[in-house]
Amino acid sequence: MSHLIHIGDIIREELAKDKRSITWLAEKIYHDRSSLCKLLKKPSIDTKLLLDISKAMKFDFFSCYSKLL
Repeated sequence: MSHLIHIGDIIREELAKDKRSITWLAEKIYHDRSSLCKLLKKPSIDTKLLLDISKAMKFDFFSCYSKLL
C-alpha cells in the first residue's frame, strides 16, 4: 500500500511557514538534528515522535491523517 501523505514533507512545510529550522525543532524535542533530518525524509514516523513534534510546533499533525477517514 502506498502512503497517501508524506508526514515528513508536511512537517518541513510547516517549519518553513513558521520560519523555523530543523535545528530549532530538534532542540525543542531533545533530538539529534541529523537523526531528525533522516526521519523527516520518511513518509511516516513513530506516533510518540509525531506527538512531540505536534506539541513543540503547536500544530496537530495527526489531523493530516484524520482527513483521510
